[in-house]
Amino acid sequence: MHMKNSYALITGASSGIGLEIAKNLAKRGYNLILTARRTEMLDSLAMEITSENDIHVDIISKDLSKYETPKEIFEFCESKNYQIDLLVNNAGYGIKTSFHETSIEVEEDFIRVLGTSVIMLTKLFIPKMLSNGGGKIMIISSVASFAAPSAIQPLYGPIKTFMNRFSDSININYKHKGITSTSVCPGFTTTGFSVIENIKRVSKPGNRVYVSMGKVPRVLDGLGISILSTSRGVLSHKKANSLGVGGEIICEVY
Repeated sequence: MHMKNSYALITGASSGIGLEIAKNLAKRGYNLILTARRTEMLDSLAMEITSENDIHVDIISKDLSKYETPKEIFEFCESKNYQIDLLVNNAGYGIKTSFHETSIEVEEDFIRVLGTSVIMLTKLFIPKMLSNGGGKIMIISSVASFAAPSAIQPLYGPIKTFMNRFSDSININYKHKGITSTSVCPGFTTTGFSVIENIKRVSKPGNRVYVSMGKVPRVLDGLGISILSTSRGVLSHKKANSLGVGGEIICEVY
């Protein structure tokens, strides 16, 4: 599908949504760069994916709570001449401890993983995308970005709201230059961040798309072809309805 040095980079790829996106993109023919903290899980996933798909997979074990990590990931890709056509900012987690009981360092790490690292990686790779004639960015946000403030995680929703608006800004500034950004907003799941399901209903093209809870590949099969291969994600109500109805999450499609 792509030139041999053309890749999709996925953060938080060792489990959950990131893992499922990696598997789905592999089936579409994307070469992959997988990054997360857990080297063993990345190695295992890389072996599984390459055994089932005719693509190249590389890994880099890094912790996005560290300030220098985005630059290290970028330099890793540069050193190997990997062209990043699709950047998937997926890494994330939640804090269960009450806000007044956590340290400042814990909250700073949280903001770096969910927010600052997304901005830094996007900023680092956009110039290369521009010189290559275009690219695609996906930010895994959350339905919490639209919900009422949480009594448990006071920073989670606001950071995700910020990420949605950041994604909007990337589209406004770079879409005419061939770079698009998609903010994907899953709802709450029993597995933390690892399950989403069928598409429920679709808004007008260019607006938000409402989908239901289920598996990531089902959503990507319905949504991802448009998101990942065109500059504007468009789905018909017929296709959406054919996938069933369930609990609701939100995806912004451009």
